[in-house]
Amino acid sequence: MRHYGTLLAGSAVVLATMTAPSFAEDKTVSMIQCGDAIAETYPDLIKKWEAANPGFKVNVEIVGWAQCQDKITTLAAAGTPVGLAYVGSRTLKQFADSDLIVPIPMTDEEKAGYYPHIVETVTFQDQAWGIPVAFSTKALFWNKALFEKAGLDPNKPPTTWAELLSDAKTIKEKTGVPGYGLPAKTMDNTMHQFLHYVYTNDGTVIDSEGKITLDSPQNLEALEFIKSLVPYSEDGPSAYDQDDMIKLFSDAKVAMIEGGPWVRNQVSKDIQWGVAPLPVGPKAKGPGTLLITDSLAVFKGTGVEEQAIDLAKLLTNPENQFLYEKTHGLTPLRPVAGVDGLVAEDPSWKPFLDGIAFGGPEPLFLDYKGFQNAMIDMVQSVVTGNAEPAAALTKAAGAIDQYK
Repeated sequence: MRHYGTLLAGSAVVLATMTAPSFAEDKTVSMIQCGDAIAETYPDLIKKWEAANPGFKVNVEIVGWAQCQDKITTLAAAGTPVGLAYVGSRTLKQFADSDLIVPIPMTDEEKAGYYPHIVETVTFQDQAWGIPVAFSTKALFWNKALFEKAGLDPNKPPTTWAELLSDAKTIKEKTGVPGYGLPAKTMDNTMHQFLHYVYTNDGTVIDSEGKITLDSPQNLEALEFIKSLVPYSEDGPSAYDQDDMIKLFSDAKVAMIEGGPWVRNQVSKDIQWGVAPLPVGPKAKGPGTLLITDSLAVFKGTGVEEQAIDLAKLLTNPENQFLYEKTHGLTPLRPVAGVDGLVAEDPSWKPFLDGIAFGGPEPLFLDYKGFQNAMIDMVQSVVTGNAEPAAALTKAAGAIDQYK
């Protein structure tokens, strides 16, 4: 079944302003990298690959984040695909179902080399459709000075939801500063924030057979917990996203937030802060986190699919990938030898690794935007008081079934 209509939403303007790339006639592997510049490690690796594959050339085009996914999608749906592209893994199920990309062969050894659940972020119908290239996990950041001002131990962050709620309440009542930063704006990170609670309470959204599992006791507890945090969070959570939380945290206007490893470099040096694993819910089997990946996808119809797969595997092999991760401050995808050294050099990395084993992937849906919007609506309806958690959860579970 083809889903070009969904894939092409918002892409009409892009299609009208672009020219199609050239493909197999001149043995060119065309590649789109999202961002402002090519990854620092890629030029030398590409030269190495070209030397090992005489007659083939790699043509890399850099496309800004705002236009990148639309351009990749429009080229593919128009029948003029790029050979290799950087995509959000959430799009892979749509691309695969629309017959626009090819599966990526992975040996059991290759799969086992990743941290748990990473391969699940690119898997649909028992096949991998992308090679993970960027990975993020989340941890809890807390303001030590505000903890101390509220009479709490500044070196003891909350480890459970109950402790998080108690600390947030104490800080708000004793200092007047919101104890917790709760993003609920119409942004993808509102859904992601909810998924943090799903995966720190042993919940799921959709199972391996495609059955919606959102309406579960674990997830009801998660949504009820979000509601309980509202009185001790910033006013009007639906006006704030995760980037806003970083600014509020840096200005000591909230005491705790959740964020990825890059947040450590964005928080103001004027405050004393710490980072710890995400607090866990009552059903948790261990620390958890949402596992989000971006991937390199190989598009169908270029005539150089095998070469594109080979290039992607070179760029993302354990050694090359870890160097890329260190350069960009990304959570490592694999427990390679260098990870222990990374943590020894900077112990603040450890909380971002602790939640992986019991974490869960960003769910793959054919219409991921429809899924995302339904989840955002669910969270917003609860934090604004327009719906009770049980009713909102049941409604969302019914809504997302059409998007799978």
